[in-house]
Amino acid sequence: MRPELLTELMELSPVERIELVEFLWDSIELKNPSLTAEELDEMERELTEHRADPSSALSWEEVREWLWSRRK
Repeated sequence: MRPELLTELMELSPVERIELVEFLWDSIELKNPSLTAEELDEMERELTEHRADPSSALSWEEVREWLWSRRK
């Protein structure tokens, strides 16, 4: 990425940056993600587990804390 573009983007407000991320994400077409049968099966298994016990899910705060702890 061009450094001058990155500098300009970082001058956006947090709300504007979030809107930009959403726009960019939505611009990517993921019609046929290349997941293996095993990956699809794992996703289905995890979704089934979550539906059976939604309380087992982590909050965003817990996930963020876990992610940040891994950087140290």
